[in-house]
Amino acid sequence: MANDTTKGTGRLVHLRVKRQDSPDLPETRRWEEFKVPYLPQMNIISALQQVQKEPRTVDGKDVAPVVWESSCLEEVCGACTMVINGRVRQACSALVDQIAPNGEMIQVEPMTKFPLVRDLIVDRERMFQDMKKVKAWIDIDGTHELGPGPRESPEAQQERYPLSRCMTCGCCVEACPQYNDSTQFVGPFALNLVRLFNMHPSGALHKNARLETVMGEGGVQDCGKSQNCVEVCPKEIPLVDSIAQVSRDATKRLLFGWLLK
Repeated sequence: MANDTTKGTGRLVHLRVKRQDSPDLPETRRWEEFKVPYLPQMNIISALQQVQKEPRTVDGKDVAPVVWESSCLEEVCGACTMVINGRVRQACSALVDQIAPNGEMIQVEPMTKFPLVRDLIVDRERMFQDMKKVKAWIDIDGTHELGPGPRESPEAQQERYPLSRCMTCGCCVEACPQYNDSTQFVGPFALNLVRLFNMHPSGALHKNARLETVMGEGGVQDCGKSQNCVEVCPKEIPLVDSIAQVSRDATKRLLFGWLLK
């Protein structure tokens, strides 16, 4: 085990990790603490990698390595979402120097709104099913050459770009009090995607079909307007604005849709 003179700096990173061996073994749920050598520009992922190299707790017990998900390590893939010191965020952009500048203990947990797989890994399948539910794609007419797409102004592109940055990380739904096992709410990210694809010239061809998917149970009316989502979104997507816009469009569709039939 590393000691206080490790790497010459004497600084250690203290992690407290919530663990569980598998979803069907709740009796294995436990907290384990680790101290690992500090590295310059260290983030939570690199701290977990140090644990993986030498998985030994602070009381000297050898344990199985902690498991988690990560891919890009630059806040693009959305895979490494965790609850760190009580706040959901991306582990790759969670810097130790900012979280624990004086060597404070860092508590790491899996997200709570999805089925646990093991340790810090959860199954986000519900998010991808909700994307299918709201038709979060652009339909094309076959596989043949369709020619150039519709021309758009730079202003329209700039308005839509922030909405397109969603990486399905799950931060918004983890923070959302309306998104849980007792509801069918599709979540802020899905409503944002409805707005995004309805703004696209080709996507607008199926605007009404998308709106109808969020006009019933689990749709936009289930939003409790807590605005937690926009506070935790790592890409600073204007989720509240998107929800408001989809709500207005859905209301118009509900009131005046019969005129369009």
